[in-house]
Amino acid sequence: MRQIMKHLIFNLLVVVALAAAPTKQTFTGIVTDDNCPNADHSRMRMGPTDPECAKACIDAHGAVYGLYDGKSFYTLSDQRTAEKFVAKKIKVMGTLDAKSRTIQVESITPEK
Repeated sequence: MRQIMKHLIFNLLVVVALAAAPTKQTFTGIVTDDNCPNADHSRMRMGPTDPECAKACIDAHGAVYGLYDGKSFYTLSDQRTAEKFVAKKIKVMGTLDAKSRTIQVESITPEK
């Protein structure tokens, strides 16, 4: 009987742990920086184009790249790949840490 209870408790703990684990999701939006989190660079205009403005904010102000989905801004964990897609619409596969609003990036691809 004790052995059965141990197995039941173990299985219950496994189910709870799996249910609490973050799930992989797909996010789409525009790569921007957290100084212009809604992808509107007209306020900062640190360069003649949106990509140049975002890159200048990263270099001059210590900003970070993120994804703006039309409603919310999420920091991207993979800054190097994000830089290649500045001001472009992308698709990100990853897991969201809701507390820090950071997407742990698994992949970034252009959105068609």
